Amino acid sequence: QVQLVESGGGLVQAGGSLRLSCAASGLTFSSQTMAWFRQAPGKEREFVAIISRSGSGKNYADSVKGRFSISRDNAKNTVLLQMNSLKPEDTAIYYCAAGPKGWFLGRSDDEYDYWGQGTQVTVSS
Repeated sequence: QVQLVESGGGLVQAGGSLRLSCAASGLTFSSQTMAWFRQAPGKEREFVAIISRSGSGKNYADSVKGRFSISRDNAKNTVLLQMNSLKPEDTAIYYCAAGPKGWFLGRSDDEYDYWGQGTQVTVSS
């Protein structure tokens, strides 16, 4: 079965950094576009970052550009999200997702076939 497992969340002060990991299994990882989404309490899930199958193409939500960086290691079936200069408004549950669309598409949550359970990120003021 397909599994996506996020890790690395926690509590951090504003201005700090955190690195999230997503370990994938049960699928052909290199054939999947991977993305990160997040959901704050009472809010809809929103797009954060996306990376192409090869890792050469990337895009980010405007709210995180210049602060977050997505990467992948196809040999380890892992996607990373490096988060710097964290703000309280970054507080959310972060999810990784896998889907068939190219990196220039796939920014809507209904375009993904597989989802992890999420990891909590809390940024204090």
